[in-house]
Amino acid sequence: MSETAKYYVVTQKAVPEVLLRVVEAKRLLESEKVLTVQEAVDAVGISRSSFYKYKDDIFQFHDNTAGTTITLTFQMEDEPGILSDVLKIIAEYGANILTIHQSIPISGMASLSLSVQVLQNTGDISKMLERMEAHKGVHHVKILARD
Repeated sequence: MSETAKYYVVTQKAVPEVLLRVVEAKRLLESEKVLTVQEAVDAVGISRSSFYKYKDDIFQFHDNTAGTTITLTFQMEDEPGILSDVLKIIAEYGANILTIHQSIPISGMASLSLSVQVLQNTGDISKMLERMEAHKGVHHVKILARD
């Protein structure tokens, strides 16, 4: 019986340093800033065995999202224009909004979920989420699901 691969979305602070360095080594190789695995691992300070052990199992979130749908959930203050600003951020990154559901605000806070289709030309989803969460009035942006 073969095991089905399971995927998790975690924030960078939860990822062990060695895995982050593997991602950086892969980026150096892909950008051709270095030409060999040895140069890449030397540049980021890990062993070749660590690189080969994890290279196929760690990647930046954006690297593997084109063509998928991501469902986000967050809370926002009930203030005019905040939702519009969030939707503008999504548009700036070139993602396609599929669904929006907003609850009736309670105590000045509304819960929102939206599904976003990641297209081939969509910018870095991680940066998009950071911008959304940094926006005044937006709280707790989380990825609920990824199809």
